[in-house]
Order: sequence, then C-alpha cells, then structure tokens
Amino acid sequence: MARLFGTDGVRGEANVDLTPELAYRLGRAATIYFGGENGEQPLILIGRDTRLSGEMFEAALTAGICSAGGRAMLAGVIPTPAIAYLARRHKAKAGIVISASHNPFHDNGIKFFGGDGYKLPDAVEDELEAIVHQLENDDNLARPTGEHIGHIEYRTDLLNQYIEFVISTCQERFDGMKVVLDCSNGAAYEVMPKVLRELGAKVKVIHALPNGVNINDNCGSTHMESLQKAVVENNADFGIAHDGDADRCLCVDEKGQIIDGDHILVMCAQDMIKKGTLPHKTVVSTVMANIGFHKAIKEAGGRVEVTQVGDRYVLENMLKSGYKIGGEQSGHIIFTDYSTTGDGPITALQVLSSLKRSGRKASELTALMTTYPQLLVNVRVATKEGWEKNEAISAAIAKGEAELGNEGRILVRPSGTEPLIRVMAEGPDQAQLDRICNEIADVVKKEQG
Repeated sequence: MARLFGTDGVRGEANVDLTPELAYRLGRAATIYFGGENGEQPLILIGRDTRLSGEMFEAALTAGICSAGGRAMLAGVIPTPAIAYLARRHKAKAGIVISASHNPFHDNGIKFFGGDGYKLPDAVEDELEAIVHQLENDDNLARPTGEHIGHIEYRTDLLNQYIEFVISTCQERFDGMKVVLDCSNGAAYEVMPKVLRELGAKVKVIHALPNGVNINDNCGSTHMESLQKAVVENNADFGIAHDGDADRCLCVDEKGQIIDGDHILVMCAQDMIKKGTLPHKTVVSTVMANIGFHKAIKEAGGRVEVTQVGDRYVLENMLKSGYKIGGEQSGHIIFTDYSTTGDGPITALQVLSSLKRSGRKASELTALMTTYPQLLVNVRVATKEGWEKNEAISAAIAKGEAELGNEGRILVRPSGTEPLIRVMAEGPDQAQLDRICNEIADVVKKEQG
C-alpha cells in the first residue's frame, strides 16, 4: 500500500484522490493522536489557501476534530508559514494547512505542523496514517458526548497577528522604492500588500483577486512572465512573486531578470557576511543548486553545505549545525532566526532589506551570480533499482564529467515519486550539455528501460 503522506503532506485531486471523507478521518486521527491517552481537548489550528475546495476540506477536517473532542481554531485564508508561527504563539498541539502550494486549483492537500511550528517527522506521520487506516476499517474509537464534544473558534484576528510578526522581522523601511507584487491569486493576497505598504514601499499589486479557480493560473512564482513585464512597464525597482500558499518567493530585478532561489541566497548571504551575522559563513542548499551559486558564495567568502533535494533536509542540516539561511532554487528559503519553515513574505523582506542596505540597483546584485546553463533529461525506466551500480551508466557519467572538468557537473538521481531517472548537467556551453546529457540518458534507457 502506498504511503498516505508524501513529501509535503497528503495531496491529490480534490474530490477524486483527496476526498472530504479522508479529510474527516485525518482531522479525527490528529485529535486522537495529539489528545493522547489523557483525553485532553487538543487545540488544532487550521488555515487554507484560496482554492475552491478549501472550504469543503476545512469543514470536513473540523468535523473530524470536533467528533474526537478537539478544539478547532480556524484562521481562514492565510499563508502556510503563518500557521507554523501561530501554532507556536497559541500553544496549539498542531497546525493544519489546506493547500496544494504551486499546483493548479483542482488539486489540494492537507499538511501538518507540530505545536513547535516544524513539519511532522515521518514517524509521527506514520502513526497518524495508522489511525486513519483503523478509522477506515472499523471506527470504534472514542466519540465524546455532551459537553465533551469539540468546538470551533473562528479567529479573524490571526491574519493581523501574522502581519505584525512579519513586519517585526524587518529592520529597514522601503520609502521611495517602487515594487510590483504578484500574489498568485493565493494566500498572500491580503498579507503582502499590507506589509509592504506599512514599510513605506509604493506597491503595484497584480494577481490578487482570487475566485477559487485562478490560483497559480499563469501567475505567481511558477509563471513569472507577467511580473517581469509589469516591472519593466512600470519602471519599478523590484518585483516579488509568491506561490499559492506563500511559502515560496522569487523576485525580478528592474530589468525584468528573474532572481531565483539561488540568487536570493547569494544576495542575502553576502549581506549577512558583511554584517557578520552568518555563522561559519555557511549557506545550506541542495544538490540541485546551480554551479554558479557555489562559485558566487565562494567569491563572497562563504561556503555551501549540500543536502539532498527537499526543504526538510535543508532545515535538518541547518538546525543540526546552527546555520541561519538555507533553501532551494524554487524560492523555498528558510531563515531560522525568524521561522521554522519556508516563509515567502519574510524572504521578500530580507531580500528587499539586502537591496536597500547595498545602495545598488537590483540588477547589480543579480550579477553577483552567473547562472550556468542547466539541462535536465527525465528518462522513463522499467526499474530504478541498481542503476548506481551499473558499469555502463557509471562509465557514461565518468566520461561526461571528464569532458566538463571543473567548469561543470553531472547529477544523476532517481525520482522519488515516478518511474524516472533524472539526468542533469551544468556547464558553460549549452550544446555540449545537450550532447553529454543525452548520451548518458541513452545509456540509462538501454540499461534500465
């Protein structure tokens, strides 16, 4: 049986893979688990993004929580990182976010944070999953009655509490700066215009009229074209894009050039090195970071700690070693001084603050890093097993690495969710990358296909 929890909660097409019945059981299971043997009424905080199915899943989760005697505190439409923050602030046993992040509106997801604001460990997800399966097979678990039935608290003030917190993390003001903001018709549509205007920026807002079906629709951090165009047309100093649940942030400089997660890490790390606030002068990123990122951090006097793909692995490394900044190319950036997870609004303010302190144009900071051409080929295979010990594949990789030398790199890894082996190559010459990447891909297909 496939694991219920994926890399970022339970996801699927709304009313197809992810149903209100499953949401009900997840709410019930969470209350049973976090209530513990003493039968206390655990407080569980719930937030959602703007997609159409969010209210349906909110109602189902809440019913499950109340049926098991829990207290459901509803925050309404709010960014994912706000739930991580508010769960800590209100001493909740858990936080739940209803969102499929950057996916289209017909998908949705349910992800959990612990009361400490961190995503749940795999072991806890496994225990929740076991309870869900028990409820599916025979729901004979306790159902409180009378005054012990759970209840719902509707909290319209929670959004403002998060806004105040985000503003408190910023030491700069942005008076005189013109910013274009793309809210992806998602969870940032109320928060970020208020935050930026409170800090003095002149803000032009785009894609901030959610209607339930337009979240991430040709907008936001996965579709940057309209933001690039708006920044140039409005002679803006900077552009900011979030994804549907606002845990990511990508930016655009005044020339319309995209500032991805690698560039954001370089900008902020250089600023922190200058201020002496970057422990061990170290930034944490994944194996997918561009080779230009590594070179730029080295030129700034820093070093990079590399993890496998996934923000949870980045955070693990940061917490273990006391590092303060880490993230991914996608714009999922973590500042452990402020947050327990990727926080798009906080990331936006940190990048703007770095820009303000530099006294330079955004394009000058973009130029701190040269993005090397990168090519990714996905090879569909019959089996992913044993590829790393296959001599023919190893020889093809070694041949490509020898040709690229110190000016490039090759990364071959299996997909975590599909029958694919991904072949990625980076280097200064696109034509060379095409040839090398496809030569390796052909060998992988022949040996594993």
